[in-house]
Amino acid sequence: MSIEVKVPALPESVSDAVVATWHKQAGDTVRRDENIVDLETDKVVLEVPAPVDGVIKSISQEAGATVTSGEVLALLEEQEIADEPAEDKSATDGDDDRPQAAAAGPQGKPDQSAGDQQQARSDSTAARQVDNDLPPAARKLAAEHEVDTSQLKGSGRAGRITKGDVLQHLQGGGSRPEERVKMTRLRSRIAERMKEAQNTAAILTSFNEVNLQAVKDLRARYKDDFEKTHGVRLGFMSFFVKACCEALQKHPIVNASVEGEEIVYHGFQDIGVAVSIDRGLVVPVLRNAHLMSLAQIEDQIRGYAEQARDGSLTLEDLQGGTFTITNGGVFGSLLSTPLINPPQSAILGMHTIKDRPVVEDGEIVARPMMYIALSYDHRIIDGKDAVQFLVSVKTALEDPARMLLGL
Repeated sequence: MSIEVKVPALPESVSDAVVATWHKQAGDTVRRDENIVDLETDKVVLEVPAPVDGVIKSISQEAGATVTSGEVLALLEEQEIADEPAEDKSATDGDDDRPQAAAAGPQGKPDQSAGDQQQARSDSTAARQVDNDLPPAARKLAAEHEVDTSQLKGSGRAGRITKGDVLQHLQGGGSRPEERVKMTRLRSRIAERMKEAQNTAAILTSFNEVNLQAVKDLRARYKDDFEKTHGVRLGFMSFFVKACCEALQKHPIVNASVEGEEIVYHGFQDIGVAVSIDRGLVVPVLRNAHLMSLAQIEDQIRGYAEQARDGSLTLEDLQGGTFTITNGGVFGSLLSTPLINPPQSAILGMHTIKDRPVVEDGEIVARPMMYIALSYDHRIIDGKDAVQFLVSVKTALEDPARMLLGL
């Protein structure tokens, strides 16, 4: 019996999806609940599992196609799939001393055709598996010219073979290949939102610097006990989240947003923490971050990072937020002007920590310093508010004991 594999019900506020990657092709066998295809939405990747055991009869939507809920993706012919046969030990069974011989072909020579056919099928399957991992353009070009892609060395991300690699192989090397790849749905959405931010808000950035010696000393002193007690490492981000929550309470306009001709003041701090993954940037949200302990913040950030890497973040994890923190310092950024995340009105940029000379008590000493940047919507946030917010963050981080004691 043929069964239609359809696009599942998409999350609320998502109208369509893009067919990202087929993990099975027509003629392949699948088991129930085995992932057949990935669908990419604006924020998350959805897996479409096989509803029953069977064989893929046909594929209706190729990679790159835009689909909506209920559309047919493939036809699956339901059938039982036998378990892997047990190993035949008759040829080596000690109780069977009958001689074993290869099947004889013409003139008494062993017949190699069956083995050759099996090897050919194995090679064909392996080649198809390699091709399935290629971008559509590279796969098409390789198929047209019968290129054995298993022999190519990929120059793409994580060693992936690109269309340029196939072209270079066909031209005998020495070429200067170019590759045109359609933006992923996530990258398109990021581009759209960033341009929207620039077109809508009057973005300005203010800077300050923070002496993180006190935070480093606190982490060095308690990091082992903290990890033993809470099961999570004590990082810098939790201190910044706490410091921002405290500063947002003192300067609520930075936590506000614009809706039409109204300013919406939020009486809570939902902090978005930007996480970079291979597909782009996602911003999961710490709900009620002002009520969370350092351990709770670190644990939730770690969980979000793991979910982002394996693609299991939900839209609910990414929606909302009243303020965002982004850390370019993990990539070595010394200074930047981050773009706000609409409809939020401000974003804090963290940067790399560098030992720099500072004057303390009339003496020049080396201290771990970080530049911080606040990009804000100048339509509702004045320069004074932005500067005072940064000073509040700086004060909290340079004396974290007072912040943690609520002083």
